[in-house]
Amino acid sequence: MSPGQPGPGPAQPAAQTARRAARGIARCVFAVSAATAGSNAALADPALGLPPRAALSRIELVRAELGRQLFFDRRLSFNGTMSCGMCHVPEEGFASNASQQAVGIEGRSLRRNTPTVLNVAWMSDLFLDGREHSLVTQAWSPLLHPDEMANPSPGHLLARLRGMADYAGRFERAFGGRSASMDTLGEALAAYQRTLVAGDSRFDRWRYGGQSQALDAQERRGFALFTGKARCALCHLVGDSYAHFTDQRYHVTGAGAAWQARTSIEVPLAPGVNTTLSVTDREAYDRAPVHDLGRWEITLDPRDRYAFRTPSLRNVARTGPYMHDGSLPTLEAVVDFYTRGGGPAPDRSPLLVPIALDASERQALTAFMRALDSQALPALIRRARSPYASGAAVR
Repeated sequence: MSPGQPGPGPAQPAAQTARRAARGIARCVFAVSAATAGSNAALADPALGLPPRAALSRIELVRAELGRQLFFDRRLSFNGTMSCGMCHVPEEGFASNASQQAVGIEGRSLRRNTPTVLNVAWMSDLFLDGREHSLVTQAWSPLLHPDEMANPSPGHLLARLRGMADYAGRFERAFGGRSASMDTLGEALAAYQRTLVAGDSRFDRWRYGGQSQALDAQERRGFALFTGKARCALCHLVGDSYAHFTDQRYHVTGAGAAWQARTSIEVPLAPGVNTTLSVTDREAYDRAPVHDLGRWEITLDPRDRYAFRTPSLRNVARTGPYMHDGSLPTLEAVVDFYTRGGGPAPDRSPLLVPIALDASERQALTAFMRALDSQALPALIRRARSPYASGAAVR
């Protein structure tokens, strides 16, 4: 996949084939969405613009419904207060807008920003440092982490889960007689996350759907900058038949509070509500920021020190604050950061260089990124918040 040219162009046979394959998973997903939300509303193509994937089978959709309940069940945490969905909030792009770093059990601050789980089925590596490679095994990291959901052991959680009346028979029906185990719990949560398909943005309709008026002039100019002068597409790739907006690689950008000499800190209190503290104020109750070594902690390769995975930019307007530590509050701040050539970290990626963008170019760039919001998000949110289906099949 390589950076594309700034224009929709005629649909090519290969692109059409890829879109048809991707529709399989989308149609299955939103058939379940309509059933569980009590709505027959149909979306044109929730996977438009995403890479092709095999369609989910009926049993996988049954497992996804079980996984959805697990994802939002606070009883899966040690003290019954935290769920996956409390950090990956549907209304906040399945991320968290309320804090720079994630907040775990008993209000403990984690060291990294909450990444979205939208379109996570297409990610080859998971977490910002890529320490997991499977959605099935990934689930156990937050379940066991002492600052996240804090379960003392897999067996402790599974014993409690097997005793919950509303899960009686659910695992057995979804997994051919197998009860709740490390494997089946991980598979159920993974099945739900694979249904979080959120393509079909106005950009996708313009570039891949043949709708020439789906983007306005400013947004089209922003895309030309994105793939050209602004150099964004060097890492956030845009292909001819689909665009995941990530190279799924790791780069040192210099982002992070530890690199910044600041006299004040903007602290989010709630979505859209911030306050400003001086550095002295913060030092009174919080430790000084430390260097997060990123990918190096997984590979021990010196070249990976301070490197983090390139995030997809799909639905990016919904998932602030930004960077691995949430240190940039807005898209405008992110654009400013990259036009400066990134931060002052050692061994910063050579792809990052200062870029001269005037005010109108910066506005066009952020306007384009806001056009990456999926038309599928309302249906995903409705489904996330709808009552659970407790039967053996989803109709």
